[in-house]
Amino acid sequence: QLAESGGGSVQAGGSLRLSCTCTRYINRFKRMAWYRRAPGEERDLVADIDNDEIATYADSVKGRFTISRDNAKNTIYLQMNNLKPEDTAVYYCNTGPSIFLNWGQGTQVTVSS
Repeated sequence: QLAESGGGSVQAGGSLRLSCTCTRYINRFKRMAWYRRAPGEERDLVADIDNDEIATYADSVKGRFTISRDNAKNTIYLQMNNLKPEDTAVYYCNTGPSIFLNWGQGTQVTVSS
């Protein structure tokens, strides 16, 4: 149902743009979200966005990450700027804050110092 892409390895200060395509109509879900799981940690909410394109962010990414959605393409995006080593994680998308879709494979983001 969900397919994430766009991850990679970058140096600190670099940028990446993640994409997540859903096989279902995302406008049926009030909020879509990005999550991440760092090694040895639980999956945490990074950012979410509603159908009015009002977004919220975890404190750790405010001012650096931007979430957006394109309902016509059933796709959400995460623009990540000024990446830090602590952003290293597998990034996933899903509905938010409640989970209604099967998790995808995620996309690995690795930031080196």
